[in-house]
Amino acid sequence: MNPKLLGAVAALALLAACESSTDQNAAATGAGAGGAAGGLGTGLGSGAVRPGSQEDLVANVGDRVFFATDRSTIAADQRPVLDRQATWLRQYPQVTVTVEGHADERGTREYNLALGQRRANAARDVLVAGGVGGSRINTISYGKDRPAALGSNEDAWAQNRRAVTVVR
Repeated sequence: MNPKLLGAVAALALLAACESSTDQNAAATGAGAGGAAGGLGTGLGSGAVRPGSQEDLVANVGDRVFFATDRSTIAADQRPVLDRQATWLRQYPQVTVTVEGHADERGTREYNLALGQRRANAARDVLVAGGVGGSRINTISYGKDRPAALGSNEDAWAQNRRAVTVVR
């Protein structure tokens, strides 16, 4: 095989491995790459991130909160993510968002759609209480139709019980 071609394939494989690792970590924690550090709107280390964009939200704030099985209440350990989102949304008053509610694969489609809607509404309520205008936030439920993680085990289910804030 041509050494240049082999080198190019190896470089692509390495790049792909690095990229999926970041995506999996962000999905698992909901914090994004900079969410735990807080760095609101700074785009630390990523000059390509446009302030007020989805990428900015994910990298600097975190775009998702997670829920316990069959629950739609915001747990105390998830509230800081929504508080950071509210601060970020106040910083970018032109931004509108949709909060997507999701559920794991267990339960009927109808039950999971209703549960996903309750989760999206609960996240929306925290954002509104944090000073974000309700007219800037839509909600939608996908139930179990858009899993973040595939699998029939607790790890996958835990990643799928979520509300995700998406910039429109």
